[in-house]
Amino acid sequence: MNHPDRIIIATRQSRLALWQAEHVRDRLRGLYPGCSVELLALSTRGDEILDTSLAKIGGKGLFVKELELALAEGRADLAVHSAKDVPMELPAGFALGAILEREDPRDAFVSGKFDALDALPAGAVVGTSSLRREAQLRSRYPQLVVNSLRGNLDTRLAKLDRGEHDAIILAAAGLKRLGLGARIRSVLTVEQSLPAAGQGALAIEYRAERSDIAASLAALNHRATELAVRAERAVSRALGGSCQLPLAAYAGVSGSTLELRGLVASPDGNSIVRAEVSGPSASPEELGLRLAGELRAQGADRILAALL
Repeated sequence: MNHPDRIIIATRQSRLALWQAEHVRDRLRGLYPGCSVELLALSTRGDEILDTSLAKIGGKGLFVKELELALAEGRADLAVHSAKDVPMELPAGFALGAILEREDPRDAFVSGKFDALDALPAGAVVGTSSLRREAQLRSRYPQLVVNSLRGNLDTRLAKLDRGEHDAIILAAAGLKRLGLGARIRSVLTVEQSLPAAGQGALAIEYRAERSDIAASLAALNHRATELAVRAERAVSRALGGSCQLPLAAYAGVSGSTLELRGLVASPDGNSIVRAEVSGPSASPEELGLRLAGELRAQGADRILAALL
């Protein structure tokens, strides 16, 4: 298979998105020294609308659509996304060509004054951009005040440093990738805050007809991460998941076994259902469907119907 001699990567303009795209660019340059790999930085609606929660303006697909348009128009050959931002159903003609090895998938507790969630006094204000995190916080820590927090990573940290929140919850992966791991006071266990489907992993999207791009991306794929993310996305897809729903799914691969856990919650945290399944890692979508069925059996549909 002939590899292209030039690859253009579509990316968002935020510092974290650029880090992710540059990481993929450098990996491709290392694999294919004769290939010119360049970035096309674009602004997305999700980046531009910062005064409204993602759930109210259409979800995380707002971070993806402009990049897909660049692929469709031939202005870019591939797009790099945080896997948790990729809608569960891709448009016709698009595919994911590689899932890269996962960074820490957990949520991080960031505060200038406190060491952990358990150390926060009643009435402390915690900021988060995610209904999933918000629901789990409200369920486990009803004495805390949970506020919506939008903006890129630097903007969120600046709001914390200005004293607008006592603590904020962010993805550990983003902080570590930007060299901000020292800002993490503690990492939340998956029992405290089950991660979003795909959290901590990078996904590379391309036009399915581009077999040359598919061949070039194959070497970047990390099989264990791919299997875990496929299982997680299958749970979310089966339950109609988007960031408009407080839904979590997290899988771990050990040898030929995949362990998958998930939850569905009401935003106020008053209703929450959890389930776990395990099975052969070679059948991630089947496991995802099985877990979705377990969650439904416990009342997930009732919780989700109340949100629509």
